[in-house]
Amino acid sequence: MRTITEANLTNEVLARLEKTYDPRFKQVMASLIRHLHAFVREIELTEEEWFEAIKFLTATGKKCDDKRQEYILLSDVLGVSMLVDAINHRRPGNATANTVLGPFYVHGAPEIANGGDMAVGWKGEPTYVSGRVLSATGHPIAGAKLDLWQSNSEGWYDVQLADTGGKQLRARLRADAEGRYRFRTIKPTAYPVPTDGPVGLILNRMGRHPMRPAHLHFMVSAPGYETVVTHLFVEGDPYLESDVVFAVKDSLVVDFKRNDSEAEASKVGLKAPFYAASYDFVLEPARKTQQQKVISAADAARA
Repeated sequence: MRTITEANLTNEVLARLEKTYDPRFKQVMASLIRHLHAFVREIELTEEEWFEAIKFLTATGKKCDDKRQEYILLSDVLGVSMLVDAINHRRPGNATANTVLGPFYVHGAPEIANGGDMAVGWKGEPTYVSGRVLSATGHPIAGAKLDLWQSNSEGWYDVQLADTGGKQLRARLRADAEGRYRFRTIKPTAYPVPTDGPVGLILNRMGRHPMRPAHLHFMVSAPGYETVVTHLFVEGDPYLESDVVFAVKDSLVVDFKRNDSEAEASKVGLKAPFYAASYDFVLEPARKTQQQKVISAADAARA
């Protein structure tokens, strides 16, 4: 057809997919084209607005590197990441809920002993976290692997700081034969997502704050079980109801209790006062579908 009109354009674009050999790619592209064209029609996008969108996407790409993934952050603040996560990780009621991986995951965290300190040299309120890794039937999962990461007491991750000396406030450890895990760290704090890029600008235009409630990141895995990527949030944080990336779930909010006992602190290798939190992770058997792929900013930069 040589005469393309507003009325027939969408169908003409869809017709060009006829020779697409990948059925799933064809399905995705056809749906994207239909929804994108419908969006443009609904708001009657102006040429100036279209070009502003091009500029925004270009600026977003320029803000990405091997330590920062602005597109993941954009997906997070628009709720897309959590929606994709929810669709791909529908779990029964007793299994630990998934949340977003976030833009600050890094491969190859240092290994520590069960009970070790993942915050050596960092200032903050001493904290002891412990619990178990269990199957859906309540049996301990011996040797389950826990991958941990968090921000410092000022809300910064190591990849956001210069000269941190390597991977910091990150660790990997193994649960013991009874599925028990424990580690020392500093109490997490609320922090803003990066606002010095395009995502910060769009948050401001939407009248939204950039804050995430205090949390610890976990990735828990074991052979024969589905990997869980999740957070533990601090009870009482003022941003639990308005997390900028929509990741809070009631089942993941934990009470970090203050303990002033020197004797109790000594038992766990800390000084009083310290905070203690406990949580049991419940993994369900692995399905036949592929396990979740864990992607870091560096992976995207190499793509």
